[in-house]
Amino acid sequence: MAKLVVHVLDAAGLLSKHPHSANPFVEVHFDHQKQRTLTKHTHLDPYWNEELLFNISDPKAFPDKTIDVVVYSERKSGHCPDFLGRVRLSGMSVPLSEQDANIQRCPLDRRGLFSNVKGDIGIRMYVIHDHESTNKDTGVKTFHSIGAKRPPPVGTRMDFARTGLSVMTVKHLPIQMQSPEFALVETSPPLPARLQSGYRGKDKIISTYDMVEQMHFLYVNVVKAQALPAMDISGRLDPYVEVKVGSYKGVTKYLEKNQNPIWKQSFAFPKERLQANLLEVTVKDKDLVKDDFVGKVVFHIPEVPLRVPPDSPLAPQWYKLVDKKGIKAEWEVMLAVWMGTQADESFPDAWHSDAHSISHDNLANTRSKVYFSPKLYYLRAHVIEAQDIPSDKSKPPPDAFVRIQFCNQGKVTRSSQMRVINPIWNEELMFVASDPFEDFIIITVEDRGTGEILGRVIIPSREIPQRIESTKLPDARWYNLHHPSIAQTEGTEKKKEKFSSKIHVRLWIDSGYHVLDEPTHFSSDLQPSSKILRRNSIGVLDLGILSARNLLPMKNKEGRTTDAYCVAKYGNKWVRTRTLLDTLAPRWNEQYTWEVYDPCTVITIGVFDNAHTNGSKEDAKDQRIGKIRIRLSTLETDKIYTHYYPLLVLHPSGLKKHGELQLALRFTCTAWANMLTLYGKPLLPKMHYLQPIPVRHIQLLRFQAMNIVAARLSRAEPPLPREAVEYMLLDVDYHVFSLRRSKTNFNRVMSLLSGATAIYRWFNGVCIWRNPNTTCLVHVLFLILVCYPELILPTIFLYLFVIGIWNYRFRPRYPPHLNARLSQAEHVHPDELDEEFDSFPTTKHIDTVRMRYDRMRSVAEKMQTVVGDLATQVERAQAILGWRDPRATALFIIYSLMWAVFMYVTPFQVAAILIGLYILRHPRFRRNFPSVPVNFFKRLPSKADMMLL
Repeated sequence: MAKLVVHVLDAAGLLSKHPHSANPFVEVHFDHQKQRTLTKHTHLDPYWNEELLFNISDPKAFPDKTIDVVVYSERKSGHCPDFLGRVRLSGMSVPLSEQDANIQRCPLDRRGLFSNVKGDIGIRMYVIHDHESTNKDTGVKTFHSIGAKRPPPVGTRMDFARTGLSVMTVKHLPIQMQSPEFALVETSPPLPARLQSGYRGKDKIISTYDMVEQMHFLYVNVVKAQALPAMDISGRLDPYVEVKVGSYKGVTKYLEKNQNPIWKQSFAFPKERLQANLLEVTVKDKDLVKDDFVGKVVFHIPEVPLRVPPDSPLAPQWYKLVDKKGIKAEWEVMLAVWMGTQADESFPDAWHSDAHSISHDNLANTRSKVYFSPKLYYLRAHVIEAQDIPSDKSKPPPDAFVRIQFCNQGKVTRSSQMRVINPIWNEELMFVASDPFEDFIIITVEDRGTGEILGRVIIPSREIPQRIESTKLPDARWYNLHHPSIAQTEGTEKKKEKFSSKIHVRLWIDSGYHVLDEPTHFSSDLQPSSKILRRNSIGVLDLGILSARNLLPMKNKEGRTTDAYCVAKYGNKWVRTRTLLDTLAPRWNEQYTWEVYDPCTVITIGVFDNAHTNGSKEDAKDQRIGKIRIRLSTLETDKIYTHYYPLLVLHPSGLKKHGELQLALRFTCTAWANMLTLYGKPLLPKMHYLQPIPVRHIQLLRFQAMNIVAARLSRAEPPLPREAVEYMLLDVDYHVFSLRRSKTNFNRVMSLLSGATAIYRWFNGVCIWRNPNTTCLVHVLFLILVCYPELILPTIFLYLFVIGIWNYRFRPRYPPHLNARLSQAEHVHPDELDEEFDSFPTTKHIDTVRMRYDRMRSVAEKMQTVVGDLATQVERAQAILGWRDPRATALFIIYSLMWAVFMYVTPFQVAAILIGLYILRHPRFRRNFPSVPVNFFKRLPSKADMMLL
């Protein structure tokens, strides 16, 4: 039988209930088992060093169990001990072997609101099996004494602020049911925004780069040279400049046959890596055998001036070159040398010293850039009918249908109900269009039986009218159909036909919709396409991409580690950090800002390995390392969040952590009134509710929009790789059946239904007088409500208000992140992973098994979606008073208080009549939009944000 070992070491800084001292002991509760240590008399820093053993009856259920470690102070006989603090730990966090167990310093928690607790306790827990417990005593409890001398504390916390050391303190957050390996890690980097001294003096970076650690760089801007001498016998000079600091060296492009070259190229050397006090700028002549020395300029780095924005750029100056003999020559080079930070405008385009091995052709792929997605619209085509379709009189009329091709998107109508020369379709097709409108719409009428093209017309998309909101549709037009050879002829006069086939089509562009290009539940932008209909900004989101650690080596076969860069996407703005070469712990310290138009949106950050460095193939693809998503509504306003986020990826072999990404986040609200009113408005623009898009079209349109965005960004310079864009926008096989996801959604629902069970147990306890005080209080409350029924609703709303205020203490203190335990990904069975990563349809060889397997997955997919949606709705209801969205909870409890006061001063009958009449109001007084409570409810967050998809 497996056993749980709880090694209680010591406690420190306990708070005594009496003026003299305490007599502390520890009591441990696990699975209806209780054990305690010896009592240490008159000591506020007791040392026990005792091991307590507990039986584990069901090892499979052990991760769901909790271990309660309570510290008491023993009093005189006959008196209850004083409570000094407790720690509650999950079985999920207990190592399964003694070798993996470490000493934990856990701060003691309070038992109630008025408890006064101080100090922490050192414990060490692990699981042993029968063959490992032969050396343990068979008694219920064993004590081991190692000597009177107390060993030095292991794993104790250090107060870096008190010692004055500039060391970043790191602590794991107490996340329930989450393995420490996959948990969020809170950090305290020295950000200027947290340092009051950064607001004055020389730290002007606080105004622009206050969310990242300040990094200093030595910048060298090589502009041009003049009157350079000819170095070859033929009078030819191919000059280039070499900038060297210690072992770091950067080289400009060489210019052929140019004695007055212009380079305009910048170099950046991190100050912390400078290995010398001299900066050498050398002009050389490119040669086949050995490059010739032209001249150089030397700078003393300690004398280089410091420049920090918003200072104006440093003006370049002419410097005389010194030849080999140390004599100043007549030729000059124009340079600018200064010490700056990453806020400098030269930072994004500079050639950084860690990329000195990158060629000029690949250098652009390593720089940080900002991209913008193209503006997307929905293009609609209403195919009505056609006239005089050409047909052979000796044969029956063709089985005609219409094919529309637009921007690599092709869709077809159904066949006409009747095979006639004037077919009628009356069918609408939808496409995704992007600005500027440069593509053509190709409408073709074809015969389904023979595949023959009966006619074609080509229409420029720039001629299609736009419609804003639900205004009147544009008039349908008749277009002449021509033979394909005629329709494709341009620049020549088309043949005039006596009788021309025509097609009746209504084409228009809808700009009142929001074109979805990312998952609807992880949307970062909810604005309509039309700029006229967009809302005003309600705040600003600042993101500091600080660093990463323990990244997965992606280039082991090449003798390197990882060339990592990050991509962040929010709204239509994409950002890409610079690539840091050959390191598993990159430090970017780059900051970006977005305007926020809706707090119920999500920002996505991904980490990739750059495959477009030296020696890379043209078709090489950047490899995914991991991504995270953060919902803005779960962030408190003006609070700075600094954490290490685990990059979790699910593989066929199991859950893997590919490293940790350190971010700094801050959401600043600039329009509180506008933001609070958004909670009562629909998530999407009005058109989505007035004329909803069929569900069967949404996924296909989103896929088409993603392709347009990926194609446009991949053509930028430098290109944002298509594979990176698709990884940021796409959830692969999210709706395909997975037994793991089905169990996750089922457990989400069951955990919420457990609340009803708890209420029943509480009521049953009241009935059987388990707690006489509570039962008497319920009797009094019951009699009051029976005698005064008008107090029922005010009491309910007041109770909701009090519960919301009470839960404020337990509000989340960190952003949501991927929860491996919630996603059933930590200990998933290999057979379940094999099923999840199996292709659909299955690749099994037996036909019968394939048919049954596919049918089961198809049915279970629908059940999984329904259960997941149900869990999301229930979790939103639970989040009303859970402070997951602090603004929404604050609005609700204030609204509850207002209703409590209103119902108190208003007679119950009057309120009931008003509410009843409002519910039964005439349809004339109803709107097609969702009501304010429905909009408020749909904006609430759920645990779907924390699921590993």
